[in-house]
Amino acid sequence: MSKIVYVVAEDHRFASHFLPIAREAIRLGFDVTVVTSVRDHANMIEATGARVLPLDIPLRSHNPKSIFNAVRRLVTVFKTERPAIVHCIGLGPILLGGLAAAVAKVHSRVYAVTGWGYTAVRRDVIGGIARASLRVLVMGPLRSASTAFLFENDDDPLVLGLDPQDENVTIVGGAGIDLDAYPVQPLPETKTLRIALVTRFVWLRGIDTAIKAVHLARGRGADVELSLFGFPDPGDPGNITASTLRVWSAGSGVTWHGAATDIQAVWRDHHVACLPSRGGEGLPRTLLESAASGRLSLTTDVAGCRKFVRHNVDGYVLPVDDIVAFADVMVALAVDRERVRSMGLLAAERVRHGFTIADVSSAVGALYLRLNANY
Repeated sequence: MSKIVYVVAEDHRFASHFLPIAREAIRLGFDVTVVTSVRDHANMIEATGARVLPLDIPLRSHNPKSIFNAVRRLVTVFKTERPAIVHCIGLGPILLGGLAAAVAKVHSRVYAVTGWGYTAVRRDVIGGIARASLRVLVMGPLRSASTAFLFENDDDPLVLGLDPQDENVTIVGGAGIDLDAYPVQPLPETKTLRIALVTRFVWLRGIDTAIKAVHLARGRGADVELSLFGFPDPGDPGNITASTLRVWSAGSGVTWHGAATDIQAVWRDHHVACLPSRGGEGLPRTLLESAASGRLSLTTDVAGCRKFVRHNVDGYVLPVDDIVAFADVMVALAVDRERVRSMGLLAAERVRHGFTIADVSSAVGALYLRLNANY
């Protein structure tokens, strides 16, 4: 039986986004192992039939010893398991897992880029050097003749100098959405237009833009409210602290609810989704979940967001940091519930064509079979 070894930073991320592709790999006859930092989700992963090997992936560490130890342990795993395919998910695992795969001579590799983060957003000299260094590494020593790339939008391949139409490039609809878990829901019957922003609270996600836009819209007489769902990420360089969130949500019309424990309930109780991203996205899952539930999106003209949301059709794709543009749309939607409803239904239809779990699993499964044929 051929083996696939996944390398992913955190078990909760694999459990929340990538279980369907593991199930597809097992259905196709592969033996599956997941190498990840284990916190609370190992049992959920193992329930698919996969094995879990604990390994801390030093995502933001600059400690050479930690990086060396992680690579050394990955080399040992690959030499022991002798996988047909190593599938690295995210930038850190691509760099560490790719180096280990090269050392262990695992030729068939899948590099899944789930967004470039700050690397894509920075336009200074440091950002340029970072992008150039990534291109040299990933397209040079970390790439084998049997390396395939998975991206979530058509812009991200360009960072590596790849053509989105390249035979070794596969574009998928994010992690895919489970339509049974996110049925279309009727709009809440409230006079107030209720907008929700569900995300990690970091600078890249543009939370401040949404808050300022709501304040501006309310100042112009619009009956709108913004609900914030999510939590700070202390390990992120752009982390927004809990104290800052409490200050921001103390203003009129904005409420921070903490982490969302029931996403379906969030969209049942809100009319519109908002994600004023500043970039670095793959394909934000929150856009898929809200669209499947029948909610239009207010987002920005950045990679990933503009791939999914169609401006003036099933949402609005607005300039980054343009508070006035966001406020203008909020004011218009506050008095046009029929537009909110009809655009939300078009969003629900959009997600059903290329962005489902079945769509993504089928594309990734076909990739595995092709690589395995060359093993």
